[in-house]
Amino acid sequence: MIASTPPRPLAIAHRGGALLAPENTAQAFRAAALAGADAVETDIRLTRDGALVCVHDADLRRLCGDPRAVADLDLTTLRRLLPPVMTLAEAIGASAPLGLLLDVKRMEPEVLPPILAAVQAAEAGPRTLLGLRDFGLIATARALAPTAIILAFAADPDSAAAARAAGADWFRLWQGDATAERSAAVRAAGLRLAVMVGQPRSVPLPGYPPFPVGGIDRDGLDRIRALAPDAILLDDPRLLAGKTQPPAAPPPQAGP
Repeated sequence: MIASTPPRPLAIAHRGGALLAPENTAQAFRAAALAGADAVETDIRLTRDGALVCVHDADLRRLCGDPRAVADLDLTTLRRLLPPVMTLAEAIGASAPLGLLLDVKRMEPEVLPPILAAVQAAEAGPRTLLGLRDFGLIATARALAPTAIILAFAADPDSAAAARAAGADWFRLWQGDATAERSAAVRAAGLRLAVMVGQPRSVPLPGYPPFPVGGIDRDGLDRIRALAPDAILLDDPRLLAGKTQPPAAPPPQAGP
């Protein structure tokens, strides 16, 4: 799924398909598969007792009204507060046979070995994309796992060459940054291109579309398609499969 690209861009269901079911849940993964997604994206954090879990936010305030940080809770407590939460191993199993993009929220190198071990144990390497934000972390991941498929979630949209030098295979551009020139630069660096739709911040940024992260309208989708990306990350994969019409633009929410 990740190694090859179909005639249209890969439809990657953001947070598992956040417009289809509760985000980052097995229910969302199943709904995304039925909606025609090629892959699902999920977020990876660490609990206090070292469990790798699929939770986007650093704390649970938005998801269940609890202000505590995921990193301060053990897995048992987290499951009591957020029953649908998946561990990484469960997410790997629930996502099969789709591709799986792991958005690693932690920045320290120590998080990589257990993630890579879980992917290897499930023999899921060929369908797993490792999403990393730091070039040093990318280089470490490349050294630990030479065959891993790595996507650079770079803050600088003009850093494709640096991402490639660090060992990335893919590069993410936000919709508002996705120009023909930047797309060409990603290609020139030898990288595949993934475009993330919507706003990257809770406060709208100039030049970005008026949608929350993961949201998009038909005009925006057509503009992205014209750049011929290899993948598009969005909350509703049905939009790429032509199974539904885009919703009206809601107010922006927190970024990915």
